[in-house]
Amino acid sequence: MYQSFDVSSDPGNGAERARMLRTKLAELGLTGFMVPRSDEHQGEYVPAHAERLAWLTGFSGSAGVAVVLADVAAVFVDGRYVLQVEDQVDTAVFTPVHLTDQPVSKWLQDHLKAGDRLAIDPWLHTVAEVRRLKAAAEKAGAEIVAIDDNPLDAVWADQPEPPVGAVIRQPDNLAGEDTKTKIARIGEAIAEAQADVAVLTQPDSIAWLLNIRGSDVPHNPVPLSFAVVPAKGQPKLYIDGRKLDNQVRAYLEDHCQICPVDRFNADLREPGQAGKKVLLAPQTTSEAIRIALAGAGGEIIEGRDPIELPKAIKNPAELAGAQSAHLRDGAAIARFLCWLYAHAGSGDVDEISAAKQLEAFRAETGALKDISFDTISGAGANGAIVHYRVNVDTNARLEPGSLYLVDSGAQYQDGTTDITRTVAIGTPTPEMIDRFTRVLKGHIAIATARFPVGATGAQLDTLARLALWKAGLDFDHGTGHGVGSYLSVHEGPQRISKLGNEPLQAGMIISNEPGYYKQDAFGIRIENLEVVCEPADIDGGDRPMMGFETLTLAPIDQRLVDGSLLTADEVSWLDEYHRRVMAEVGPLVDDEVRLWLAQATSAVTP
Repeated sequence: MYQSFDVSSDPGNGAERARMLRTKLAELGLTGFMVPRSDEHQGEYVPAHAERLAWLTGFSGSAGVAVVLADVAAVFVDGRYVLQVEDQVDTAVFTPVHLTDQPVSKWLQDHLKAGDRLAIDPWLHTVAEVRRLKAAAEKAGAEIVAIDDNPLDAVWADQPEPPVGAVIRQPDNLAGEDTKTKIARIGEAIAEAQADVAVLTQPDSIAWLLNIRGSDVPHNPVPLSFAVVPAKGQPKLYIDGRKLDNQVRAYLEDHCQICPVDRFNADLREPGQAGKKVLLAPQTTSEAIRIALAGAGGEIIEGRDPIELPKAIKNPAELAGAQSAHLRDGAAIARFLCWLYAHAGSGDVDEISAAKQLEAFRAETGALKDISFDTISGAGANGAIVHYRVNVDTNARLEPGSLYLVDSGAQYQDGTTDITRTVAIGTPTPEMIDRFTRVLKGHIAIATARFPVGATGAQLDTLARLALWKAGLDFDHGTGHGVGSYLSVHEGPQRISKLGNEPLQAGMIISNEPGYYKQDAFGIRIENLEVVCEPADIDGGDRPMMGFETLTLAPIDQRLVDGSLLTADEVSWLDEYHRRVMAEVGPLVDDEVRLWLAQATSAVTP
């Protein structure tokens, strides 16, 4: 299994661990400390030794931050985790705060006092974030103090060691572009930004540039590392040498200089001392790197990670790999849904057994490298927890008359998948059918959208919500995120959300996942991955329009569809999508699954 269902945290530890941290802070003459859910690379997923937020508070979500002051502490989460955080933390010790309702900066202004010294580990906060924190502290007459040694690490007695997962090559036929060409292309982008070198801190950017993959981070095939890339010449790769076998080392030495990772901080002095202009991305680069560069007299040019956009725009080989991965994954999903339909109503299936069965079907493809995230397997009320993660304590049975939400994905070497299906267990209620159909209407609106060159995800986001809004409903997460090519399942810069300001470009892969969640009752989400298509003419139109092509191939539960709420065009889309699923996935499954699939993809009854 690529996932564990053990209980990952205990709220009962919060009081003692907060006490130990406060004692250490008092010894250091500090008023408080911030504990983000991040590591030195600022990625969404972190290795075990960097799970400081979970260790301290019990909260295991993928985004959040805690602030511990002498007499008060809070843990901040976004809309995905407002239910989860209440279950996982001791709220008598850590007050849960919704980031949208009260941003960290506003909370600090209200709780810091004149003369307070709030410490941060500068490796765990971005340049942009520290600026906001300093501004908030100054308004309260307090100070943000960047410290060299993390005080939480000093009290975390059994903190795991950093990972040393093996590095492998990503073949050129799957990458679609050789490493030498990529390095030259990125060097040109660095020069265009008026910089001499760029500091790369995002492991997926480095993996993409050098056509390598790793196993340091759960479900993300990246090696933790840093890189310094010049506009001309060979990059320097800072990585633990234990991750490299002789073959991979020889390959990398043809393209870059390999350096010990513990030399990285000291070597940051070199560009400054040489009078070079250094490009860094303030939204993703640790404040510690800025401090090191500035301390050596380096001229910092702030801009985008030069690899972010090229990585997001998939080339033909990467798109072909994505199609192959989704077809393979579609067959595994069809087998799972057929199994689920046959067994779930018996009352013998629970969230863990379902997640295990789904992973087993993927493993039987023979191509599974990992899952792309811990499966969200939510029965009944657990489905209303947007990023619910089942464990042995919360494990619930799939009961007749309920909904089951399963959000899962796979890492294959030719592509990364992410799919959500909501399935009726037994007979759904009229309310469930209405809400599901409204979510489906939003999903279809995104799938069929046509939009001009330069359009952003923020401009499309309303389409996914309109049918819900008309009924006084909504959901508190984004509608879509970018997806990597055998890389991170959450990839920027593109997204469909109220904050999605990056123009969509042909070749980008993005999710389409509107939802609806009724607390203590049920959750609904329908997710497919889409490829942004090149602009094409529309009959009678004045200008070409972009659109989406759906990658994901799996039936949508028609028992939850009220055909009378769908327009003729929406019915046509659903029928055509299901015909495609049957035509492409049907030949890949056995007779029993094919028979079920034919029924599951039959025409909609208006």
